[in-house]
Amino acid sequence: MEEKFEGLERAFNPRTVVVIGDKMENNNYSFLRALATFQGTVYSVNIDPKEFPGIDALGVKNYTRLLDVPAPIDYAIVAVPREVTPLILEDCIQKKVGGVTLFTSGFAETKTNKGIELADKISKMAKDAGLNLIGPNCMGIFNPRIGLKNSPAQYAGDGGSVGFISQSGGHAINFSLIGYDNGIKISKLVSYGNGYVLDSTDYCEYLLQDHETNIIALYIEGIKDGRRFFNLLNKTNNKKPILIWKGGQTLEGSRATASHSGSLLESNFMWETVIKQCGAIKIDSLEELIDTVMMLLYTPPVKENRVGLISLSGGQCVNMTDVFSKRGLTAHLLTDRSYKKLSSTLALVGASYKNPIDLGGNLSLAEKTRRSLLGRDDIPSRERLLDITLEILDNDENIDSVVIEMSADLMRWFQLSFPSFAEYFYNTLSHFKKHSRKPIIVITPPSRGDTGTIEMKRNLFERGIANFPSFSRGADALKKVVGYYQRRL
Repeated sequence: MEEKFEGLERAFNPRTVVVIGDKMENNNYSFLRALATFQGTVYSVNIDPKEFPGIDALGVKNYTRLLDVPAPIDYAIVAVPREVTPLILEDCIQKKVGGVTLFTSGFAETKTNKGIELADKISKMAKDAGLNLIGPNCMGIFNPRIGLKNSPAQYAGDGGSVGFISQSGGHAINFSLIGYDNGIKISKLVSYGNGYVLDSTDYCEYLLQDHETNIIALYIEGIKDGRRFFNLLNKTNNKKPILIWKGGQTLEGSRATASHSGSLLESNFMWETVIKQCGAIKIDSLEELIDTVMMLLYTPPVKENRVGLISLSGGQCVNMTDVFSKRGLTAHLLTDRSYKKLSSTLALVGASYKNPIDLGGNLSLAEKTRRSLLGRDDIPSRERLLDITLEILDNDENIDSVVIEMSADLMRWFQLSFPSFAEYFYNTLSHFKKHSRKPIIVITPPSRGDTGTIEMKRNLFERGIANFPSFSRGADALKKVVGYYQRRL
């Protein structure tokens, strides 16, 4: 076990990387270009003289055989024809490489005699030698902190706390990119494909002891040793949140996984039982995975389902209440003390404040109009309406989480009469997050054009505030996280 982890540590945190077989014609030197940000040393191994000028232009030293590379190699990326892989792996074994990603496909998943024969051969070679073989048919490792990427599109130099283990290269890259746009930064990621030698359980063991990883997410199509996987999760389910997205939940989906990664058909009922018993979080899509991880990252633990809802229009009040209530998240009545404070603050002109609380009209009214409606001269200014409302919800024992709706269109509309509204809105939410033990999330419904919404999301993530593009996505994520903490706490 220690030797395996030592090799994986070298592969996930390498100082030297070699790319074997990268070509201009096939992928425009995709792997070598992705490593332009790598903080260590990159080497190339290629025997085709036509490729030498292109590799040299990238500033990478090329050799015609791995054993000729003058430095120890921590991590190798192999993209050669499948017939050549045994020869390359033999050199990796002799070179004592820490870990090898085999990008090459065409093995057992083809169901051909040749593919199965080659799969058996390379598996035996790697196991006998103790070589950490990642794949085949995969994209390998992504560690943004040191600029180790498996796609040129990925970011570098900004590591986070979320580990992702994926049997799919596409899901791995999409999660890293879309996740980053949603405030999720990767600690370490691995796309492991067919998983002949190292399976999801091995990577999960590694990430459970990795001090940079606080949340672990998995996309799995199949697993080789279900008992070992279950025992690991069952033993460590309180150590770090674990999210499991099982591909192939239907008969048709299972057939697709068999051709994609060679995974065997497995009972979806079995998977649901395992996930439930080990205390993990069941996930059914990339969208759901990103939303739930974001909720875990940006909100404090909560194990009760009573939500305080704040909207900016009457129609949205009804809609958001329906959506959250259908998920079992109740818009509980506030305490009498809270209603007394609200009634002395809000001008009730066709608006509700029972829960949900409709702040739209009150924020639009000028102080003079609000004073007249309330019959008082000492009312709080509208610059205090949102923070007073949030303070009331924070102190109300009937509320566990706070949800507020704000679209880019509404933001622009409020700023017409309240020019500093955006700054006030962000600062007020930031203050609540810093001083409250209750989660706060923002729903940003669709608006005309995307520019305003993108800007809103950026401002919210900069302040560490979870936000979702629809009531349903926010409600689903909150429900999953509440359920997780109910089982755990």
